[in-house]
Amino acid sequence: MALPQLSDEERKVALEKAKLARSARAALRAEVKSGEKSIAAVLAEKDNPVVDKIKVISLIESLPGYGKAKAAKLLAELGISETRRVKGLGERQKAALLERLG
Repeated sequence: MALPQLSDEERKVALEKAKLARSARAALRAEVKSGEKSIAAVLAEKDNPVVDKIKVISLIESLPGYGKAKAAKLLAELGISETRRVKGLGERQKAALLERLG
């Protein structure tokens, strides 16, 4: 599928929208890292586009004590793909994550 041809104005709007989305996801990760938000609170949020589109591995890596290797190992043990986004998690997968991360 070919990329759509965008005018300069449309491209600027799209780039600004992407920048805002990245900033919102970074702010969410910072809140998790600082302890302002728990992983349970994040996973419980419904219809939040920022939460829905963040990758699960990125969210786990935000937790204190978890890096790339430990987060990847946890997801492998739970049978969750590293490319899975929060919106794509099933109820059992969310429950398993919460059980492990306490």
